[in-house]
Amino acid sequence: MLNSKDRARLMKASHDAPVVCQVGKAGVTPSVTESVIEAVEARELIKIGVLDSCEESAREIAEVLAGRARAEVVRVIGRKIVLYKEYKDKRRSK
Repeated sequence: MLNSKDRARLMKASHDAPVVCQVGKAGVTPSVTESVIEAVEARELIKIGVLDSCEESAREIAEVLAGRARAEVVRVIGRKIVLYKEYKDKRRSK
């Protein structure tokens, strides 16, 4: 569970980060889920974009993806989602 200081630090770090994955009209598909899991395990902090054609809300998508990737939702602003998952191996973290 993230505290407010950790969340603020992660929000600042994610500000200029590029969007790694996009959720489109089909919503949360197995391929989207797989790419999010791979990205969050490789990068620790990722940004996901939700296209306008997607009928689900960004908050719903964030909760689903965070649950499947065993990550935490840092922030949902508009149609952007930021997820965080701490590295399993502490030596890899910055």
